[in-house]
Amino acid sequence: MQKLKKGDDVIIIAGKDKGKRGTVLRIERIDYLIIQGINIVKKHQKPNPTKGSAGGIIAKEMPIHVSNVAIYNFNSKKPDRVGFKFTSENNKVRIFKSSGDLIEP
Repeated sequence: MQKLKKGDDVIIIAGKDKGKRGTVLRIERIDYLIIQGINIVKKHQKPNPTKGSAGGIIAKEMPIHVSNVAIYNFNSKKPDRVGFKFTSENNKVRIFKSSGDLIEP
């Protein structure tokens, strides 16, 4: 089970976008995340008639390493760490380390 999943609200703790919040759009490879509105770069793109894409300069979200990201705890309004716990039904769930509250899926 991974500590961060698609749809989690996260906060950036290091890098050029430090302090910004966003939502995880997808997981690239194993240690990189694409986060909505974070790590945006200008990319020069050639036109591709077979795909129907026009050329030019586009703004694109690039991957950011998972070590530069922390999950956002809405109760404390701060970044937090993720831990794991087994429920009474023997299911593994994610929890906030600071409070022990369950992270809603």
